[in-house]
Parts: sequence; C-alpha cells; structure tokens
Amino acid sequence: MTSSAGDPGASESHTLSERGQLTEAEVAQVAELIDEVADADGVSPVNEHVLLHLRHGGDVDSSNFLLHSADGTLLGYGHLDPTDPVAGPAAELAIHPGHRGKGLGRRLLTAVERASPDGRLRLWAHGAHAGAEALAQQAGYRRTRVLWQMRKSLLAHLPQVEIPEGVRFRQFVPGQDEAAWTALNNLAFADHPDQGGWSEDDILLREKEPWFDPAGFLLAETVSTHVSSGKSEPELIGFHWTKIHGSTTSERAGKHAHEPIGEVYVLGVHPSARGMRLGPALTLAGLRYLRSRGLSQVMLYVDESNAAAIAVYSALGFTRWDTDVSYLRD
Repeated sequence: MTSSAGDPGASESHTLSERGQLTEAEVAQVAELIDEVADADGVSPVNEHVLLHLRHGGDVDSSNFLLHSADGTLLGYGHLDPTDPVAGPAAELAIHPGHRGKGLGRRLLTAVERASPDGRLRLWAHGAHAGAEALAQQAGYRRTRVLWQMRKSLLAHLPQVEIPEGVRFRQFVPGQDEAAWTALNNLAFADHPDQGGWSEDDILLREKEPWFDPAGFLLAETVSTHVSSGKSEPELIGFHWTKIHGSTTSERAGKHAHEPIGEVYVLGVHPSARGMRLGPALTLAGLRYLRSRGLSQVMLYVDESNAAAIAVYSALGFTRWDTDVSYLRD
C-alpha cells in the first residue's frame, strides 16, 4: 500500500469500479501504474502473489478496484484477497505518485473496506511509506506485523560451505521435485501466515516466471538405508530457493531495468534436521551461487519478531534495509 491521506472527498470526475478478473487492457494499465509507483517509491506497492496472478487477469477469488480519471487514466489500484478465514481479508493499494494528497487513497480504501466479506481488513504497506502510515492511522488501523528487508554485499568475504555429514546438495528438478518440496515447505512453515499451506500449483505458477532458475533452487537431502531391502533412498530435509530481480529477462526489464539483485527467496529446514547447522550451510551455498551469477547484492525478508532468524542473518553480514508493515482494523 502506497498512498496519501488527504481529503476523503475526492473529485466526482473520478470513477471507481470493482472487478473480478481483469481484461488484458486493464492488466496492462495496472502493470504500468505499479511500475510508476515502484519507480517513485523504490518498492512495489503489491506483493509477489498479486503480481503473479495479475499477469493472468487476477486471482479468481480476489477483487480488483480501479480508480480512473475522467480521461480514462488509471490513478489508483486496490487488491482485496478474502481467502484467509483465520487472519481475515488482506488488501494492498496504489495511488499514482502525481495524484496523491487529493483523497484518492481514502476513497479507494473505503471501497475496499465495504467489499470485505466479514468487515475485517488487513492492509500491507510496502516500504513503510509515510503516506500509507498516515492513511492507516487516520482510518483507525493499528500495526500488527512488521517485515524487515535485510541486505548484504556479495563482494564481501563468504565463508566456505560446510555441508553436514550424510547430507548432499543438488539443484531442483522441475517435473520431479514439486510434491516432495511442497510437503517439506508446508511442514517447515506450518505456522507461517504466508509461506505455509502451499499447493503444487503455487510452485508450478512460479516455474512459469522468467526469473525461475532451477540451478539456483538448492535442495538438501540425506540418504537412509532400509534394513529390509538394503537400498538407499534420499530424503529431502532442506532447501534454499534463490531469486534474481532486475535481470534482462525480469518483469521490470526495459525502461525500468535496474542493477540485478539476488534474494534469499525461501529457506526451509525439516524440523528433524534443526541443530545440524543446515540452514547456514544452505544460505551460504545460495549466496555463493548468486555471486557466481555476477551479482553484488542480495536481499531477504524476515519477520521482525523472528529474533533467531535475524541473528543468523546478521551473523552472515545482513543488515536491515527497509520495512513492510501490516495494519489491522478489527
């Protein structure tokens, strides 16, 4: 969410509409607006899930809100995801940088609130934007969750990778590893509000993205021998899925290109393997892979409340760079 508080009485010349799935022309308009906001604020106003589904017209279970000027220019976009019955519906908003401070953010937020199926609403503000903070406070929301973006230079020293005894690392194989990876991911993130509960469709959708690179998707597996057969069978116990933003094939190439940056996209370890220092080994292996691709910087996201993970990443040289905030109206 990136917006400004302003006067809620926006001009009547603006039209606000709610859509299910979007047309190709509407998707193009929203994508252009998101790029404009990202260029101005330094961060995308919507998360990866929204971006992925937008390319296909949007998620069938979600709602899209389009705020147009009289001449048809898209000035605001809102996304409402009502699919989490526990945490409640979630929304993200974007207002064109040249049209803030005119009450458009409040008008868009009001429309999204009215569409919430149970009256609750969680708002995500990416980059802890001051205008978003003001809008949330003015509308009666409180902070409930904070995500840190941490960064590290890949030009600095990287320790050697120490793979635990009895474990081997290999790359992900599309068409073979989806089921095992999904099971491990959901086990490792059973209590996580975003990463837990994935289906194989979630990973297949990402495999279609231009940034997907199986060589940068590292799996850790151990080999156990069955007494009855004497045969060895690998067991997946950890993974480090890396991602590269801003490459020549990325979603922001062309006029929006920027120096590529790597990401510790998802890092997970089987509960039974904790204490083996598998997480640090996988992290370093992924960082070394990203550096081998010629990258100089790497980023990651971690919950502010996850002190253990922050300690691990800090020990590897990561420092806090930016903040995403979730707001809640009960």
